[in-house]
Amino acid sequence: MSLEAVRAAIRPLLDQRDPADALAAYYVFSHPIQRTQLIIYPGSAKRAEGYVAISRTGLDLFRPLVTMRLPDKDQGGAAELIRDALPEGSSVILYAPLAYEPLLQAFFEIESDEKYRLLFLEPGRFKPVINIHVTQATGPNGFPRFVIRSPQDNSQIAAASGLNWQTSNFAELSVSTAPGQRRQGWGRSVVASMVQYILDSGRTPLYVVGDYNDASLRLAESVGFVDSGKRLIFSQATRRKIY
Repeated sequence: MSLEAVRAAIRPLLDQRDPADALAAYYVFSHPIQRTQLIIYPGSAKRAEGYVAISRTGLDLFRPLVTMRLPDKDQGGAAELIRDALPEGSSVILYAPLAYEPLLQAFFEIESDEKYRLLFLEPGRFKPVINIHVTQATGPNGFPRFVIRSPQDNSQIAAASGLNWQTSNFAELSVSTAPGQRRQGWGRSVVASMVQYILDSGRTPLYVVGDYNDASLRLAESVGFVDSGKRLIFSQATRRKIY
């Protein structure tokens, strides 16, 4: 099947206007073609019941990022899809709905496991922040980012907010604040600038935060993000041998 035929088979599984499907939709429909492999179940279906996307990214040079939607009511089909897509011994980064965790644990040796909340920006809650120290730059991935430089050393970044990916509907932002530069409101300032940039582009900002990262959650909520209720797992894993 051609790439377009495979994408067409997957399309009914993803709502590209739903924040919960936004990241999965990016890796199926927008990630560079030469760095993406799509496997569907059943293998030649015009309308897939499930799929696995294997994507080369900047996260890890050796482990591809694996996103997926598994058949809802067919455990056998889900297992067959995983076996077909990922041979035994494959080392990967899994990024999937939390509901898939029991099945993934059966097929993979989990080396690290983090759980995340998916937040989205409600425009009516957005609170702009004016900070003259925020400047716009370009991130390593070519997307814009907003930064505050250290008052002690202008060559050092004190806080930065960038874009991880974007589609026509959504954009996921990131934020980092250097140790020793926290509790000054700088993370909030750069995030607010990035949120404004994303809104001006006609997209909805998304924010992914670890379950126990209370500081990051408070920052997001202070700008206007709300919890979508969706939970994700992010795991480094190796496909185990199944006897």
